[in-house]
Amino acid sequence: MHVPDGFFNAAVSVSAGAVAAAGVAVCLRGARRELDDRTAPMAGLVAAFIFAVQMLNFPVAAGTSGHLLGGALAAILVGPYTGVLCMAVVLLVQGVFFADGGLTALGINITIMGIVTVLVGWGVFRLVTQLVRGKGGVTIAAFLASLISVPAAALAFTLLFWIGGTAPIEVSAVAAAMGGVHVLIGIGEGLITAFTVGAVLAVRPDLVYGARGLASPLVLRGPDGVTTVEPAARPATAGHGVRPFLLGGVGLTLLLAGVVSFFASSSPDGLEAVAENKGFLDQATDHLMSWSPLGDYGEVGGIPVGVAGVVGVGIVLLVAGAVAYAARTRGHAPAAGDDQVKV
Repeated sequence: MHVPDGFFNAAVSVSAGAVAAAGVAVCLRGARRELDDRTAPMAGLVAAFIFAVQMLNFPVAAGTSGHLLGGALAAILVGPYTGVLCMAVVLLVQGVFFADGGLTALGINITIMGIVTVLVGWGVFRLVTQLVRGKGGVTIAAFLASLISVPAAALAFTLLFWIGGTAPIEVSAVAAAMGGVHVLIGIGEGLITAFTVGAVLAVRPDLVYGARGLASPLVLRGPDGVTTVEPAARPATAGHGVRPFLLGGVGLTLLLAGVVSFFASSSPDGLEAVAENKGFLDQATDHLMSWSPLGDYGEVGGIPVGVAGVVGVGIVLLVAGAVAYAARTRGHAPAAGDDQVKV
């Protein structure tokens, strides 16, 4: 759903840029409550993973493909504030190095694909996990959060295009087309997100932000009637270093970007297909970085897509990791229930 240059007038582009900048600034401060020395590297891995999986377009209808947006996944794994930062880094790297998403539309893309998907996805996730408890509830919530976040972003695009698009549209028809195809994409995104979150839960549940506090505290009542609430038992793996997990995650991410990307669908994605069908695709203008050797993931410079993907993973990993380390709280943030409470 990367919006190209030329789809929006200057007023909407500048306004969305201001919203995106303000959102990122707020999230830089809020991420201090989500990140510490142990979890900051996880943010870099999540951003790199989203970059890699976004390269893997999958068919959703005749002649149309979709790809992961990733906002809900990022929020669930590393928290909503950090999730927005991860998405902003991914979109920035894609726009600057790979000519994927317009530079004048960067604020629009961060607003739609980053802020909207994180807010909607995290809100749905929190609601569902209040209704369905346990690890199963987290996985179900991850699926529904991702599923709903994608058409929500599509409808946000439609609203902005109705306000300041560079071509006249029948808003109801475009909303129906964008919503319909992105529901199908959302199903694919939901499956990817649920599988990913479930896999991390099975291996390192302590690294899933959305599953913090999953374990119940142990309540002890002494003979004198004093009740003591002990900290919730930590997962058996929580005391182990995160380095093996991170190295394994980086290896999987490189495999997806470097090998699996060769098998991605070449069909236009949901936004491109709708724009072509509704007659406003020709409003797109040439990307300012279209000359880049990595443009269109190597197609411009004759670089194999897998090589371009590996380069992109490296850039995103470094940039997102640096942002996360800069935003983190130094040391280890206390886990829920670490303090004893006596009643």
